[in-house]
Amino acid sequence: MPIKLGVRELVEFTLRTGDLGSTSNSQNTALLGARIHRRLQKQRGENYQKEYYLDLNLTLNGTDYLLHGRADGVTLTDDGASIEEIKTSETVFDQLSENTLTLYWGQVKLYAYLLMQKETDLDEVTLTLTYFQTNTETTTQTDQVISRQAAKAFFDKVIAEYVTWLKFRSDLRERRDPTIQQLTFPFGHYRPGQRELAVAVYKTILTSKRLFAEAPTGTGKTISTLFPTIKASGEGVIQRIFYLTAKQSTRTVAEEAVSLMASQGLKLKSITLTAKEKIQFPEEADLQPDENPYMLGYYDRLKPALLDLINHNDQLTRPVIEEYARKHTLDPFEFQLDASLFCDVIIGDYNYLFDPQVHLQRFFTAEDPDNFFLIDEAHNLVSRSREMYSAELTSRPLDRLVEQSRDLKQATPKLRRRLQDLRATFDDIVAPLLQDGKTDSTFLTPPEDFNHDLSRLVEAIHDWLVDQPQTPFTQSILDYYFAAISYQRIGEYYDDTYRMRLAVVDGNITIKQLCLDPSTFLADSLALGHGAVLFSATLSPMDYYQTVLGGDTDSLAYQLNSPFEPQHQAILVTNYIQTTYKQRNANLANILLAIKTLVDGKTGNYLIFLPSYNYLLDVTQAFQMAYPHIKTVVQQSKMAEADRTAFLANFVANPQETLVGFALLGGIFAEGIDLKADRLIGVGVVSVGLPGINPETDLIRDYFDEQSQKGFAFAYQLPGLNNVFQAAGRLIRGSKDVGIILLMDQRFSSPRYTHLYPQHWQHFRRLYRPEQLTTAVQNFWHQEVSS
Repeated sequence: MPIKLGVRELVEFTLRTGDLGSTSNSQNTALLGARIHRRLQKQRGENYQKEYYLDLNLTLNGTDYLLHGRADGVTLTDDGASIEEIKTSETVFDQLSENTLTLYWGQVKLYAYLLMQKETDLDEVTLTLTYFQTNTETTTQTDQVISRQAAKAFFDKVIAEYVTWLKFRSDLRERRDPTIQQLTFPFGHYRPGQRELAVAVYKTILTSKRLFAEAPTGTGKTISTLFPTIKASGEGVIQRIFYLTAKQSTRTVAEEAVSLMASQGLKLKSITLTAKEKIQFPEEADLQPDENPYMLGYYDRLKPALLDLINHNDQLTRPVIEEYARKHTLDPFEFQLDASLFCDVIIGDYNYLFDPQVHLQRFFTAEDPDNFFLIDEAHNLVSRSREMYSAELTSRPLDRLVEQSRDLKQATPKLRRRLQDLRATFDDIVAPLLQDGKTDSTFLTPPEDFNHDLSRLVEAIHDWLVDQPQTPFTQSILDYYFAAISYQRIGEYYDDTYRMRLAVVDGNITIKQLCLDPSTFLADSLALGHGAVLFSATLSPMDYYQTVLGGDTDSLAYQLNSPFEPQHQAILVTNYIQTTYKQRNANLANILLAIKTLVDGKTGNYLIFLPSYNYLLDVTQAFQMAYPHIKTVVQQSKMAEADRTAFLANFVANPQETLVGFALLGGIFAEGIDLKADRLIGVGVVSVGLPGINPETDLIRDYFDEQSQKGFAFAYQLPGLNNVFQAAGRLIRGSKDVGIILLMDQRFSSPRYTHLYPQHWQHFRRLYRPEQLTTAVQNFWHQEVSS
């Protein structure tokens, strides 16, 4: 199977020189560009063939390659041939850099060569570069004619430049593949369920499907998914693996899995991508691109730096990237992205694939069957994806900008007028709401006047920013400009899965495009690769997650049992406690007594989870007053990394006194922490974790009701129950761990919940009186001592 090589990738890598420019000011998007392409293509003649596919098989250094791409338009007639390349941007055509034009023309020249190889009777081809300036909708068209001889000379020059890199990449794969073929499972034996999961993943890859897999804690999900995927890449089924997750802790686990296999002889390149705000050098923070030494001349230093980095390292972690970026004076964020092109495993956040505003364009502008996706902790993607496809703007920053612009000569009359117009439009759209005495409203269609005035403001800011000095006012304008562009980009996705939200609080007006169901967008992203495995310890009920996470009609589902002995964990439901909002105060004494009964069973460390911060404080304070002799630690509303570390440090091994930690259900300590063995011997959960009733979640409920789904379950019950599963999952982390899960809410014993319990929760016990809880706790620990 030949290695695929894109025309655009080839051109950009061989011909790009000079500075790394900032792309932050661009409001151009892939969707906007595609829409402009379609509009212009429709205006062409009847012989015009849009999205014309061209390819050429090449053998270079003994390795087969397929050079391929799609020209925007090709016209073939008896009189000759022409190729059109369409580019879009806000920049004025005459202000495009020389290197940018070189890249544009280079792409269409390569298409001309490929076309001449296909149409052997062509001696020359007319090349047309159509440039569309998006903010003014100005079109500039330039032509040139290239002969067969000139096209071949250009092609040979580009290939000669790139052949070193082709050989470099080929050598990496030749080094990699034998080690993959020789690789065996890196542990002496499979845990229960691991082999089955690995086989399911491997079959998913072979059949190019999507697999939704629930693998409880202890299964070893990371190695069970990475190992078979790497094996498939060694067989040429796929070439590049994206391991994507929501948390740094799980990215670290993926790094450790790759490192483990590397210690057993695996030779592949992996990289962990770090967010820009975390990896950017401190001295870059306040510099403009034309002042930043890490950006000036970036592309002139890039290739030697890549060779140096990749020849001397297999695992490209953040410290490694930063070391070589400093050595070669390169921006570390962009350097890691360029290095990722030579990596076999790319570890990073969900947003690199799914977020329409920050996804990796170098990988995800078109479908590539060489890519395969492993989506870890997939349950987190439900809420994260709604956030990715939603956007809001508020009026309060405009108030300040309007006020500042009145007294500053820096603000032009046009900029002042556009700021004032949008601020007035905020008032216009909220006026009916205020007249009715309301503070929030929902409607289906985005307000046209608002979008119109927002576009005019964005255009005015774009024009005004040219050559503006860096002042606090400039920065404030930029902040609002970026927020406005983000809002516009999300507006391009607006359809019947969205609702508009309008709210006013203390005079601050918020207008929000709320995405209720991003499943189609997720499915489109997953379709960009060969297939995907979405997995988590908590993915029940499976049909719910397949629905909301972009599963298709032939998606696969796989659920494993817990690998741990069920008797190591007691699941106790206090059927006599009610925690609905109206019943909380009346049941506080029973809750305190239940927690005290749990911790009296054995000296050790316990975590109690509550569904809201106010409720957490109420229960904590009451517990501390009732039992002042018991040591407690409480999650704070805002905790820095050092505070989180300090909180967890209280949970020591072999404790000599009991510790009760109080934490937020669905919060930072409810998943992603690993308190093994006797660092944690009991977890209590107060309430079934339903999100607080609010207008936005009600909209999600109503939407899914309209789609003939279970709206209340989708919006409230299942997200809440997943938080419960995650919190309870902090308890049993290893084969020798033991402890008690105490569920304090009678709803936990109702069929509405029990039929959703995973297999390893089916031995739960209902308790109807406090004394039954005392007996159950004592019996559990007595049996553990006896065994």
